[in-house]
Amino acid sequence: MADPGSILIFVCQKKTDILKITFLGTGTSQGIPIIACSCGVCQSEDPKDKRLRASILIEIGEQKLVVDAGPDFRQQMLKVNLKRLDAILLTHEHVDHLFGLDDIRAFNWVQKHPTDIYAEERVQNAIKRVFNYVFANFKYPGIPQMNLHLIENKSFCIGETEIIPVRGMHYKLPVYGFRIGKMAYLTDVNYLEESEKEKLKGLDIFVINSLRKEEHISHFTLDQALQLIDELKPAKAYLTHLSHQMGFHREISDELPENVFLAYDGLELFAEG
Repeated sequence: MADPGSILIFVCQKKTDILKITFLGTGTSQGIPIIACSCGVCQSEDPKDKRLRASILIEIGEQKLVVDAGPDFRQQMLKVNLKRLDAILLTHEHVDHLFGLDDIRAFNWVQKHPTDIYAEERVQNAIKRVFNYVFANFKYPGIPQMNLHLIENKSFCIGETEIIPVRGMHYKLPVYGFRIGKMAYLTDVNYLEESEKEKLKGLDIFVINSLRKEEHISHFTLDQALQLIDELKPAKAYLTHLSHQMGFHREISDELPENVFLAYDGLELFAEG
């Protein structure tokens, strides 16, 4: 197993593949538009201002991985017409990242086996609490089937793909982001230790949360995200987990450095595996 502080040792014996990244959702916990909100962003007719809860699909060859499964999971899977799913990686246990797991039962039926779920122990305990019927002694017919795999702060493999967890803080809650090849995805963070930043050097694509321009207790602001991007110097960076308070996609895009972009639902990117 690779040294958790190193990104130079790859243990999964996989040839280099191109990663395809699809943004399934780029919104914050309430999505955009927000229920009952009459602000300009929520009323915008620009499809790039309409955001489901944050999640991405990563495709490496034939392998298909999803990061986070919030309440929009079913809708997101239908939008990209996903027919099979190899695993779900969970960053943390908040509702907007977890509560869609019941809908994996469709993949269970089609693929004829449980879905592999990768999460740290605290998040697994939340899954067992929220989806207690999955783990009950008497299992009602048709319930989701899950294989839970423990994440620690060290590299691990899903098939032949190496996953490097990146520990961040979501206010006082430890959460994980993930690096695969030259792409990294972090959401719901507002602090990274220097040792974790080392895992984020040499990226082609860096996806980082940026909630709004104003200070927030548990998320990077726009300025804070831009400062981190400037420090890490990825080739390109994409901002996600955006709230309606960030502003219009078109207007904020014009304010960003040339290598930084607002992500939007349905955006597809490619990076070296």
